[in-house]
Amino acid sequence: MDYIGIIGAMPEEVAQLIEQMEEAKKTTIAGMDFYDGILWKKRAVVVKSGIGKVNMAACTQILASIYQVTALINTGVAGGLYAPINIGDIVLSADTLQHDMDATGFGYELGVIPQMEQSVFYGDKELIAKAKEACEEVNPDIAVYVGRVVSGDQFISSDEKKTFLVEQFNGYCAEMEGAAMAQIAYLNHIPFVIVRAISDKADHSATMNYADFEEQAIVHTIRLLKAMFSRI
Repeated sequence: MDYIGIIGAMPEEVAQLIEQMEEAKKTTIAGMDFYDGILWKKRAVVVKSGIGKVNMAACTQILASIYQVTALINTGVAGGLYAPINIGDIVLSADTLQHDMDATGFGYELGVIPQMEQSVFYGDKELIAKAKEACEEVNPDIAVYVGRVVSGDQFISSDEKKTFLVEQFNGYCAEMEGAAMAQIAYLNHIPFVIVRAISDKADHSATMNYADFEEQAIVHTIRLLKAMFSRI
């Protein structure tokens, strides 16, 4: 894991990382700016994928094919699903799936990707352990959970949808990119972890909470990543 790709979905998520890079070289591919340099004494590529699974999949494949990274980290924010999780807490991906993959008309279960050996993609245990340890050290004011991240091209903001994602998939948090990165990582045999800071409760209050808590969530994530890098 000596060449790490870090992907964020929005400018706010990656701007602070790019500012802290040394010898960063910017290359634009498929409309995305890839910053290749040294981050906290490790070689890394930092990039904003854009929002949604298609943007994430394209971004991840570029990191795999062109940069040939040896580990992948997806940072960002998410809506909390698991009841004990509070706004500001962090979820690390034990595994992840696409909650909006629906081929039930062909006899598949909801969430199953047709003609693939697996549809649930597992985070790397070593990366998860290092991220959890780092978070507990530098973010003692919040809790960190390891659980399932569910992804879909939807912003979850209703109690009904939240209940469905918990009951159907046992999701800990919901967002819009992570499972796409995980699927491409799986196909390219690259270890990964998704780091999601909880910015809202993915219910009727989601639109009220998101803007207020996004900045704080990103601060916690940056602290985690820096401490995590020192352990890799």
